[in-house]
Amino acid sequence: MLVVSLSSGIAAILVTAVLVKPARRLGPRVRPYSIAGTVSLGGTPELGRVPGGPVRSWMEQVAERFGRLTDGTAEDELRLRLHQSGLFPGVDRLLETYRLRQLSSTAVWIALGFVGGLGLRAHVGGALATAALGAVVGATRWPGRVERAIEERRMRLRIEVYTVNQLLAMRVRVGGGVIQAVRYVVDRGVGVMASELSEVVRLHRSGVPAAEALAAAATSTPDSHAARTYWLLSSAEERGADLASALLALSEDVREARREAIRRAATKRRAAMLIPTIAILAPIMLLFVAAPLPGIVFGGL
Repeated sequence: MLVVSLSSGIAAILVTAVLVKPARRLGPRVRPYSIAGTVSLGGTPELGRVPGGPVRSWMEQVAERFGRLTDGTAEDELRLRLHQSGLFPGVDRLLETYRLRQLSSTAVWIALGFVGGLGLRAHVGGALATAALGAVVGATRWPGRVERAIEERRMRLRIEVYTVNQLLAMRVRVGGGVIQAVRYVVDRGVGVMASELSEVVRLHRSGVPAAEALAAAATSTPDSHAARTYWLLSSAEERGADLASALLALSEDVREARREAIRRAATKRRAAMLIPTIAILAPIMLLFVAAPLPGIVFGGL
């Protein structure tokens, strides 16, 4: 009962620390104006930690140690994957928020596993075993969710990139520049790629050169075709190029890649359809064929 009480108390504290929003501070408000200076000094457009209350600060330290223990990914790579997943829109402290939620999920699942083990009238060892199983489930729940979100975002980008490239090529051919074309798509479009381009526009308005903003989008996007589009726009903005023809050629490459992916998926599904036939119908047919054999072989005895 002591372990159950401690686990429930820790879970309640973690959930409260995650759900209760702190007061709005100065950092997020001045962040758009400090990005240009940070980039010009060779840094990344990220601010340091925002100071919080003592309880939240202590919970962040615990979550950081727990995250390093369960996940061997470097902080920069993990921050990039969290940005690619899009699970925390508008949150500046991606890494801290993610680790707090992972720790709270682990604590909740430990408590549920222990209580479930006691509810099944298992002894203390069995309850601890179910608590350990809950710890594994809770610790792996958020990493799996991040991976699924990245894959879903990548699929949506593959669907949108063809249309966006066509719109950009059309806008460039009527006499607009790269930033004007990007703003045209952002103002009239919705979706994952439009949100990434809106981040490019926001960085450019804050003082970052357009080529650098597009290059940053190319390195942070989860889809390779979208990254090729951003690199092409960055090169055209920096050195000049026949942008409309290149965008149309890239669109055809994207369409061909999607067509080939659909063919491979169709082949895999056709192969998967054979599994029920082989696993269910084939044994039944063999039974019908083999059923009269004993009578034929031993019928004269």
